[in-house]
Amino acid sequence: CVINSDLCTDPGMLERIIVGNYTLGLDSFSVVSSTRISREHVDEVRKITHRLMGLGIVQETPERIDLQCSVDTTKFKVDMLTRRLVVIASTIYSEAMEALMESNRELAEDAMRREDEADMMYWLAIRLLLSAQRDRMVADKIGLEEPTHILYYGLISRYLEVIADHAESIARRAVEFKGGERKGGRQALRDIGNLSELVHNVLLRSMDCVFSGDIDVANNVLEITRVIGSESERLLKALPEMPTLRTIVLELAIIADTGAGIAVIAI
Repeated sequence: CVINSDLCTDPGMLERIIVGNYTLGLDSFSVVSSTRISREHVDEVRKITHRLMGLGIVQETPERIDLQCSVDTTKFKVDMLTRRLVVIASTIYSEAMEALMESNRELAEDAMRREDEADMMYWLAIRLLLSAQRDRMVADKIGLEEPTHILYYGLISRYLEVIADHAESIARRAVEFKGGERKGGRQALRDIGNLSELVHNVLLRSMDCVFSGDIDVANNVLEITRVIGSESERLLKALPEMPTLRTIVLELAIIADTGAGIAVIAI
């Protein structure tokens, strides 16, 4: 595949096309220009190669950049990648909430940096699933017993990536949450801390029931999500005028709803 960077006139367009080619399973593709690849496009290429596992620049000239992917999809198991994505999303979430509660900027920045790793696992998982859709032998090698599992794992991977995104957003809000706000919102922080424990429980248990097949656990997750929804509404009404905390409550509600989506898939 040859990507004409001259046609990528909008910011981020070239980067997204490279991601698209990667997930489609291409092993080699090139970015070219009729004159010279712009500095912005070169930066986009270099940035995205660090976020796609196995992708690297093998040759570069002013008018052409050749990219090569060394990932062998048959060497991975899709459940292993999914479990890895769960761990990353859970870690980002835990660090973000701890950073909020303890006003720890360094921990919040650690959580934000991990989000790139979540993206890497997600795009690799999609690459595997699309390869499995095209080739039954690949599906067998990566542990997909039923064709419908391709859809299920694709949705689960997407949900986990969304959870990681919202957890990273909480980490950003933790950095913004200033001392003056913190003094006035101590009780609100305690309430949010209690809510966050329920949300984290939803995330972990929703994935437990995916791998265990336990419908009782999945049903319990959905019931807990209802409680989280009610508590989120109560907090939004009770909170003082603190936009940072209100946004965090909304982020927690979205994470819980997303975890509930995983439980529905498990059922």
